[in-house]
Order: sequence, then C-alpha cells, then structure tokens
Amino acid sequence: MREKKGQVMSKARSMAVPLLLFGATQLVTVRGGAGARRGRAMREIGVVEDGAVLVAGGKIVAVGTTTELRGDAWVKKHRRSIEEVDCSGQVVIPGFVDSHTHPVFAAPRLVDFEKRISGATYEEIAAAGGGIRSSLESVRRASERGLAEMALAAFEAMLAHGTTTIEAKSGYGLSAAAELKSLKAIKTAAAEFPGTVVATLLGAHVVPPEFRSDPDAYVKIVCEEMIPKVARAKLAQSVDVFCERGAFTASQSEKILDAAVRHGLKVRAHVGQLSETSLEPFLRQHPLSLDHLNLISDPDVKRLAQLDTIATLVPGANYFLATKAYPPARKLIEAGVAVALATDYNPGSSPTLSMPFILSLASTQMKMTPAEALTAATINGAHALGLGDRKGSIEAGKDADLAFFEADDYREIGYWFGTNRCVDVMVAGESSRK
Repeated sequence: MREKKGQVMSKARSMAVPLLLFGATQLVTVRGGAGARRGRAMREIGVVEDGAVLVAGGKIVAVGTTTELRGDAWVKKHRRSIEEVDCSGQVVIPGFVDSHTHPVFAAPRLVDFEKRISGATYEEIAAAGGGIRSSLESVRRASERGLAEMALAAFEAMLAHGTTTIEAKSGYGLSAAAELKSLKAIKTAAAEFPGTVVATLLGAHVVPPEFRSDPDAYVKIVCEEMIPKVARAKLAQSVDVFCERGAFTASQSEKILDAAVRHGLKVRAHVGQLSETSLEPFLRQHPLSLDHLNLISDPDVKRLAQLDTIATLVPGANYFLATKAYPPARKLIEAGVAVALATDYNPGSSPTLSMPFILSLASTQMKMTPAEALTAATINGAHALGLGDRKGSIEAGKDADLAFFEADDYREIGYWFGTNRCVDVMVAGESSRK
C-alpha cells in the first residue's frame, strides 16, 4: 500500500508492521567501517540515490536502492503486509546525535546577553556574578517536575530539527541535592521522550558561591557525595568537569574524574575553551570525549589522533560568545583525530537546539566539508556517547532512527541556515508525526 510522502499510517506505528521507505532523492547512510571516522574517511558518507530502507521491529533490516529492495525475495513475498512510505523529494539521513547539551535550567540569561553586547567578556560576566552561577538559584528553587518539563520541551524541539539521540548534563544546581534533582528531571523527561537520552553529571561546572573561598571542599563533595550517590542510583552514565580559569584546575579535574572511574562511570571533560590546558592528565582516564578544544597544542593533537577519545567541537558557543577564533577542526581532522559536532545547548553561551545550524557553522567557520560535518554530527557523535554500535548510521541491525529533510542534496542541510527543513523524524521505526 502506498502512503502519502513523508507520512506513516497510524497502524504502521505498530512495531510489528514492516516499513519500506522508498524513493529518497538521497539516502545518506554513513555506513561501513568500525569505530569513529577519521581523516578522509569522514568524507565517505555512502550516498544512495533513489534510496530505500526496510525497517522492522524498530531496527533497520536492509538498505539499498528502491529497485534493489523491491526486488528482494523477502520483500516480494511479504509485499501485502509491508507499509510503504514515499520519500521522493527528500534527503534521508541518520538521526543527529547531539553529544553535548545542558538542558536543565530554569530561565535564559538575558542580562548576560545584553552585557556581552556592550563589550563584557565571558569571564568578566562570570566574575560579576553572572554566567553559570546566575542560573544556580533558579534551579535550586525549581521543582523536579518543572525542570523535567523544560528539559522535555528542549528534547522535543531538538527532535523537530532531526536530533534523535541527546546527551544531557546537569550542572546548574551545584549542590548534591540540586544536582541529583536535575538528573532525576532528566530521567523523567527521557522517559517521556521517544528518542534516546544519555545523562551526564556535571556537578563540577563551576565552584558555587558558598565554596568560593574553599574550592577543594566543594571538589570533595563532588567526589565523595555526588558521584557515589549518582552511581548507586544509576542517574548518569558519565561524569563531566569544566577545566578552565574560574572553574576547576587540572589537578581538581583529575580528582573528580578519578572518582568517577572508581565508581564505574565513564568520563568526559570541557577543556581548552578559554585557555590551553595539557590533555595528558585527562587521557590516562580514557575519556569518551574532550569537548570545546578551541585551544589545543600540536603535541596534544598528535596524542588524540592515537586514541579512541572523540574531540567534540561546539561552534555554537563560539558564535554566540563572538570569539575571534573557532576550534581548529581542519588541523584535528587532518591529523587523524575523530571529530564530533554538538550544539552545547545552554542558556549562557549556546542557546541553540538546531544541529543543522551547527553544520552550517562547521562549514562556514571551521571549513569542514558538508560530508565531514554530517559524519561528525551522526556516527562520531554516537561514538562520543558509547553508542556507535546502535546509532549514527543507516545500516542493517542499527536502530531505525532517521531524519527526513525537504531537499534534493544533503549539502542543503547546512546551506539553508536559520530555517528548519526537517519534515519528519523516525525513532525506533516510528514516525514523530501523529
């Protein structure tokens, strides 16, 4: 039975009904290979014209051209029971994997925004009581349900732009109670969201005001109270730390990540955003990702190229903070580092939910090719979350998480900035369209 383009019949929402998506102007598979993509392999995105995908049980069963899949013996035999979805005039890609977001906050930081326009720097705003600390009181006062509703609204907006897998950090409560509340809010929102959410404890975002004179005492709370409680309750899969001037030193960051590893949690870190920090202390802990990396030495680039750790670049923050330089994507890619892209969605430095906008910034400001940017926003983002075996590409056996764009060429996704051309999203074989 042929259905209208881009729509799935209500009965096809049953996971038991196979779907044949056919006629995609371009199907961008990003399939093949083991591990994250590096170097020239980031440009090998497996474009199939007149593409088709067979989906059943929430998984991708087969991928090829429309002619190939319609000629498949199993498809012919079960033709009457297969629902068909016409994807002509659309580019179909793996659902975006946004591997760095901060969705648990209670209000935008408009005073910071206005001060920055007037010339204040990120660090000057933070020193005057703005920045991350200005989000603290509202999060501490907010109810768990209220935070969950805001996070869910963000997740749904991301989904509408083609994002199906999201990493979500705490980090605006900065007390054991508020950080656990934030992670519980993420868990509640994730349960109501059709996509996949990976939670991260960022209790070490900055030192809260009450510990400004004794930051090591706060580090002790993170290590001996927050991390053990989060691990026991299984509220997060990883722990993050902001290693930067005005936040946490390299030594303090090491202690926090060591505690995370001892409690069976994965680690990642914000590093190199405003000042250069040696990566060597972090690398021995085998982080899933190191994020920002605006400033990174040549020796550290070489070290990263030898490891599985993903360099997650977040150009939305550079755009919003109006920094003069963006992360050195070309240097990293050409050295063989596995690069991912993420929105860094947050109220202070990157209030964007749109991965297509990030692709635009990656190409226009960091000179990544459209293919490299798409790879970074899908399969490499999946590996940054430890989900590369399930997410980030369109190939048999993986979750049927797909995004559909009104376009004739995948390069249009990053070309048309400031607008959303995503017309549908599929998560585990189900359309987001009701």
